[in-house]
Amino acid sequence: MSEHKGPRYGLLGLGALGLVVMLGAFIAPQAEAESIAPDSTTLKDTVQALPDNNLQSLKELDGKPPARRTLNIQTWKTAEGAKVMFVEARELPMFNLRLTYAAGSSQDRSTPGIAVLTNAMLNEGVAGKNVGAIAEGFEGLGADFSNGAYRDMAVTSLRSLSAVDKREPALKLFAQVVGKPTFPADSLARIKNQLLAGFEYQKQNPGKLAGNELFKRLYGDHPYAHPSEGTAKSISPISIAQLKAFHAKAYAAGNAVIALVGDLSRSEAEAIAAQVSSALPKGPALPKIEQPVDPKAGETHIEFASKQTHLMLAQLGIERNDPDFVALTLGNSVLGGGGFGSRLMTEVREKRGLTYGVSSGFTPMQVPGPFMITLQTRAELSENTLKLVQDIVRDFLITGPTQKELDDAKRELSGSFPLSTASNADIVGQLGAIGFYDLPLTYLEDFMQQAQNVTVEQVKAAMNKHLSADKMVIVTAGPTVPQKPLPPPTDKPTQQPLGVPEH
Repeated sequence: MSEHKGPRYGLLGLGALGLVVMLGAFIAPQAEAESIAPDSTTLKDTVQALPDNNLQSLKELDGKPPARRTLNIQTWKTAEGAKVMFVEARELPMFNLRLTYAAGSSQDRSTPGIAVLTNAMLNEGVAGKNVGAIAEGFEGLGADFSNGAYRDMAVTSLRSLSAVDKREPALKLFAQVVGKPTFPADSLARIKNQLLAGFEYQKQNPGKLAGNELFKRLYGDHPYAHPSEGTAKSISPISIAQLKAFHAKAYAAGNAVIALVGDLSRSEAEAIAAQVSSALPKGPALPKIEQPVDPKAGETHIEFASKQTHLMLAQLGIERNDPDFVALTLGNSVLGGGGFGSRLMTEVREKRGLTYGVSSGFTPMQVPGPFMITLQTRAELSENTLKLVQDIVRDFLITGPTQKELDDAKRELSGSFPLSTASNADIVGQLGAIGFYDLPLTYLEDFMQQAQNVTVEQVKAAMNKHLSADKMVIVTAGPTVPQKPLPPPTDKPTQQPLGVPEH
């Protein structure tokens, strides 16, 4: 999921999806990491494709291998307790600023949706300026503000020219937006109405219904269980006073990571960090959320009139700092995270024509995030397709990847790795995640070094340690119809996949 900058719609191509899953190993924020999770959308990013800068980066490569970029990460703390991560980059007369707060929906507690609603309201008003004036203020300076809220985190970002006459007013406005939002009543009513309309739309979206049910089954009473945007029942009564109280604790300086990249000296970066930190509410970091409990395996079906059935399989995965993350990244790439050529895509789509696309992925978070497999298939083939997917997972856990499959996954990872630091926006996202998840400053370099040294046996052991084909929580959404046998595997399947998914 990318951050909000305005409405943008599109269908993510399968080739790009494979790249996103691989880049998820090291590109930071949960915005990307949650992209495989069907209910991680917020109010402002319901249906979005890859960020434009990522696609432009791919175009600019023009088939040439991208150069790796070594980052000299500097870090310190502000007087108010905010962690700062800084990389000097003088190539362009610009800088990127990203604040990452432990202010995602896992902090909603008894008020589901308050984290998303608070984040959406930040740039709706400050003293003397409404939402339109704020937008015009940034635009007039050639600056760009964006924000988003997810399960673990909320973010606010600024991109600006580094010249003092542009930088200083942009930072002043940014500090007002993140530190002293006014939460105007008319904006709150409008955004609530948008959310309520979204909830009505979700009733006609079998993928969203299945995703919500999956997280409920997977996480039970845990803070990850509810949809990030809340529900119609929980959103409606949220008051301005509640938003202000949530902002005061969750957007406190001690609960924030300040990431800076660009045309700045260390002293300029220190001054910017101090300015932003002092503008935030005063307060400490919020406590880490509790660990989830392993769910009971089983299948739940949601009846929905459709030609296709959505299939979702999941179990608890790993935390962001799990030592098996590298091996699991490579193993998942072979299983279903690498797009065409992965086991799932080869067996389910290419040999049998059962789906337009199937993917798997770990979403590592503060506490174990989900491992998920998602696909759509013809309703009359859904039961046997589900069994086929389970058999593929079971067989992969028994045999592990071949040496060639692992080598191919390493090569793909190595080729895509430079894209994780291709732009200042990419780097600032990396810094935010490194700071938020308390990863070592050498994390990116360490990750690639470890990836090149991982063996087939280590991948197999890690996948078996964290996954079991018989412990999956399964949710399906579609019609109940008589079932048919699957077509036999072939290099030229007669049953071609439906071109574009219904929902």
